[in-house]
Amino acid sequence: MSKKTSKKWRLWPSSLAARTGLLLIIGIGLVEACGLMIHTLDRLDFDRLTQEQEAANRATAVYRDISETDSGEERADEINNLDPMPGFKVFLSDKPDLQKISPRSQKLEQTITHLLTTILFPPELRPKEIIAASDRDTHRSAIAFQLPDDNKWLNISYTLSSPNPFTSATFPIAFFVMATATGLLTLWGVRRLIAPVGTLGAAAERLGQDVNAPPLPETGPLEVARAARAFNNMARRINRFVNDRTQLLLAIGHDLRTPITRLKLRSEFIEDPTLQRKFIADLDELESMIKATLAFGKDSTRHEPIVSLDITKLLQTLVHELQETHPDKKENILLNEPTPRITLKARPISLKRALQNLMENALHYAGSVFITLKTEHIATTLDPLHDKHVIILIEDDGPGIDEASLDRVFEPFVRMEESRNRETGGTGLGLSITRNIIHEQGGDITLENRSPHGLCAKVTLVA
Repeated sequence: MSKKTSKKWRLWPSSLAARTGLLLIIGIGLVEACGLMIHTLDRLDFDRLTQEQEAANRATAVYRDISETDSGEERADEINNLDPMPGFKVFLSDKPDLQKISPRSQKLEQTITHLLTTILFPPELRPKEIIAASDRDTHRSAIAFQLPDDNKWLNISYTLSSPNPFTSATFPIAFFVMATATGLLTLWGVRRLIAPVGTLGAAAERLGQDVNAPPLPETGPLEVARAARAFNNMARRINRFVNDRTQLLLAIGHDLRTPITRLKLRSEFIEDPTLQRKFIADLDELESMIKATLAFGKDSTRHEPIVSLDITKLLQTLVHELQETHPDKKENILLNEPTPRITLKARPISLKRALQNLMENALHYAGSVFITLKTEHIATTLDPLHDKHVIILIEDDGPGIDEASLDRVFEPFVRMEESRNRETGGTGLGLSITRNIIHEQGGDITLENRSPHGLCAKVTLVA
């Protein structure tokens, strides 16, 4: 895609509501503009006809005044004393003078004749002949009346002004009111129509973080209720599948503890001390893995109540505990200042375990851990009106992780330490448990490498 095309599409809104609203406003705006144009053209025609009628009335009145005057000198004086409309020119001549205006207008001639008949003009004072011409392009007209008792011609020419609908005070007010009302009604209607889509998107995001999320209300229009019903059925199937898998994991882990205990007892009868020691070590590692598996399953099924939590105090407590546990690395365990005072809704025990796991991992693999607490405004589909989020950065100066494995390390039983030694690599469930806890809190966790070296775990929680 070229830079020009990319820049053009960058102006196109990203949300469905904004796109729909923009298209509707543009469409209604075009229809409104067409309607106003038609109204304007009608108004122009009406004003032009009104001016023509008024000019014809004035011309008829002038002729009546002149025809009722007896002599030629008096008629000339009467013309000089006239106060015609602006743009009117009245004079007497021996022949019709149409001021070089063409073509001849039979319509104007008929209008003048009709006016003379309507006002009950005496037959003896009616003109012998009427000649009229009109040019619609220049708005100029001319009328020549042959006087009944004389061979003189009374010539009247005039130029009509161009009608302008914008001189009306109501036109801009009507346009502004119509545009504002159309825009507001369109935005309101779009928000009402698109709201179920946003609700469905938010529910899908909640389901991705917590399979025990509450179901959607199956109300509203038929299509929306049907989509909500289908989504709730899907969510129930996913919940049942996850619970069945977790229960299976717990059952297998629990059942394996008995044969492991029996194997430990039987290992006492092994006569070779070296073989016995290796056998017991393998059983201890297997038992540790089972304990971690049971802990992972219990974390997936436990529902700790959500309470108000001072996240600042929690981080300070974790740092102090970690410093007491590792006094030799105390200088490398730091909570960056200044630390804002932040309170949020969370499950304190679970959240403490998740953050503690991340800090201990950083200390174990890198020998250092630096914690930063801050707030950011991040627009999400879950709650676009409350976009304030708490950001916890847990950083270290270690070797980091391969870019392709930054997301894979959250999968169960995945370890970056290839020796599979529990003393150096653990069971591979720590980050899986941590991510489950963070997701159940309505947050998210990501890993990224620092420059020039080190790893940063970014925990995002809703404030």
